[in-house]
Amino acid sequence: MNAPYAEGLVQEDANDLALPDHVRVRPLSAYTGAEIHGLDLSRPLSPDEVQAVQSVLLQWKVVFFRDQPLSHDQHIAFSRQFGELTVGHPVFGHVDNYPELYAISKYRKSNSHDSRPEFKPWLGWHTDVTAAINPPAASILRGVVVPPHGGDTQWSNLAAAFRGLSDPLKDFLRGLRGRHEFSAPAGAKESPEYRAAVSQRQLVSEHPLVRRHPQTGEEVLFVSPGFLKSIVGLHARESRLLLEMLWEHIIRPEFTVRFKWEPGSIAFWDNQGTAHAPPFDIFDLSYDRQLFRTTLVGTVPVGVDGRPSSAISGDPMLAHHSAAY
Repeated sequence: MNAPYAEGLVQEDANDLALPDHVRVRPLSAYTGAEIHGLDLSRPLSPDEVQAVQSVLLQWKVVFFRDQPLSHDQHIAFSRQFGELTVGHPVFGHVDNYPELYAISKYRKSNSHDSRPEFKPWLGWHTDVTAAINPPAASILRGVVVPPHGGDTQWSNLAAAFRGLSDPLKDFLRGLRGRHEFSAPAGAKESPEYRAAVSQRQLVSEHPLVRRHPQTGEEVLFVSPGFLKSIVGLHARESRLLLEMLWEHIIRPEFTVRFKWEPGSIAFWDNQGTAHAPPFDIFDLSYDRQLFRTTLVGTVPVGVDGRPSSAISGDPMLAHHSAAY
């Protein structure tokens, strides 16, 4: 694992990592995202290869693989080399016969390839399922049906974003906590299907605004726009204005990377140190888009003061143990 980063916007070079000779890393921006080449993800990786992927992931926060046409079983097997897997999604379920998989389709449909389901997904920047007391440690997303243009996904490095703040603001944020809830964005029109799914599996948690990354020791600006509804202890207007400023800050171009999908592409991101944004433009295109995701079981976030998150409603995201393993 990498040592904690120094203060300031400083990023190590990919060549500084000790990697197997056949593994090549190509960073895609100053702080966020790198492609890894030289691995065949359809077979079990060696311990050195697993360590290499983990090291690059912790440094660049999201890593990408090309030309990896995996089956559902191979996708799950690859993911299990990095930790235990949760069920596909704690609210919207999983792919039929594959409890560890969640389908990311052009329109939300959790259990098939059907791209004309009951309701659209809510789009926007977010960190996966931060309404849970233990949000996933990482997510692994595989492209299957990809449009010839459009449909890109973006990621932001939340550790770099925190380092980019002024010291007085850093000190203020370290003492704050936020209420994360699984619900539609303010003002959005909820479909009956969405409302029913969320009401049956309510998830609400209180997390530190600045968490300590459990592997690198970095301070991470833990402000998931899709789930973080308010800052505890602040007046409503204070909370709204501060959150809007932080949400604008984390998506500054220097902290982000944009990834163009191809069939067989895989994105593997550190959910403890990133936010990401699915595409809006696919709804203006006639092409379908189908991806599949696994998620790794995460730990309860801990603030820089050592205080852990607290659950208000809902169960932790625990490992799913299939009889096949």
